[in-house]
Amino acid sequence: MATNDDASLIRTVTVGPTTFTLLGTAHVSPQSVADVRREVDEGAYDAIAVELCDSRYQNLMDPQAVERLDLFEILRSGKAGMISASLALGAYQQRLADQFDIRPGAELEAAVHGGRRRLLPVWLVDRDIGITLKRVYRNVPWWQRPTLLMGLLGSLLSRDRVSGEDIERLKQGDMLESTFSEFAAGSARLFEPLISERDRYMAARLLASANDAATPPRSVLVVVGAGHLSGLKQALESGFEDPGAESARLEELPSRSRWPKLIPWAVVAIILTGFAIGFSRSSELGWQLVTDWVLINGSLCALGAALARGHPFTVIGSFLAAPLTSLNPTIGAGFVAAAIELMSRRPRVEDFRGLRDAVADWRGWWRNRVARTLLVFLFATLGSAAGTYLAGFRIIGQLV
Repeated sequence: MATNDDASLIRTVTVGPTTFTLLGTAHVSPQSVADVRREVDEGAYDAIAVELCDSRYQNLMDPQAVERLDLFEILRSGKAGMISASLALGAYQQRLADQFDIRPGAELEAAVHGGRRRLLPVWLVDRDIGITLKRVYRNVPWWQRPTLLMGLLGSLLSRDRVSGEDIERLKQGDMLESTFSEFAAGSARLFEPLISERDRYMAARLLASANDAATPPRSVLVVVGAGHLSGLKQALESGFEDPGAESARLEELPSRSRWPKLIPWAVVAIILTGFAIGFSRSSELGWQLVTDWVLINGSLCALGAALARGHPFTVIGSFLAAPLTSLNPTIGAGFVAAAIELMSRRPRVEDFRGLRDAVADWRGWWRNRVARTLLVFLFATLGSAAGTYLAGFRIIGQLV
């Protein structure tokens, strides 16, 4: 059909027997929702493809899924940081919803419901948001990562209304790109995994889905953010020798350097060697080094738990656990602190139900028991890490 009043938001690409109609949408525009509904209802399409991955689809179509989170498993599997980042992104989107009275993603939801109503297959073609965030993080040099994390934290804690410039970016771009707009504009390392890779990934998924269909579809409606139109069109026109292999390649995480994994063990070796040297000189010096280690490491970890407003048992437990866990890199002080917080103040059903609304306001992170447990994990981890290095320098300073 493709009768959108703004022709700049429509692209068509024909690959083999299939014509892909790319409909660009604005994530905060009610008009985009109307455009999607009209295209789905009036167009002669054989399938609907949407810019969603499985996890975003579940969150969009089943808001109650958050109530079924296994918080302990999230902590145990090391996903607390990723969940926190996703919640921070969700907080930004909730601010948009509150300000403009429209839920970001409403046009994608309309496409899914419209496809189901017409009994059309619905294809989820975007890359998993967790993989995208990990590739963003690993694609940025290690010295820029704190800036990236602080930017996310800043968007979380900001009380400002979304600016008109941000809205224009959203109308022309992509939700993830807009969230990182301050950094992505001048950083090819961010733009590549956020936008360019996803353009190629979605193109590969579209071609693979068309090839795998029992009967190749003649016409497919593809609903994506307007910022993906040009890149997606170019990727479809260029094609891939093996679309399935290309999407699998773009799902791989860049290999980590081995040396960062050795740092914690090297720190442990230095600390234990320092203790040994101290005791070899005098028992008084040895015990002084041990005392410094316990006080500095434990105090900063406890301070982190306290800043997250952890339970008094959590603060005490953090102080006791940090000096020990810091000498065993396989167990994190943040995990121990969060586990104590879970046992001391178990999240209630209403905490899970109200999680999304709670994190939309920065103060809600401290009021909601689920969000506060994640903060305890993050702040205690940062406190223990700072304590490890400060105590280490203190020990070295007393030995030289």
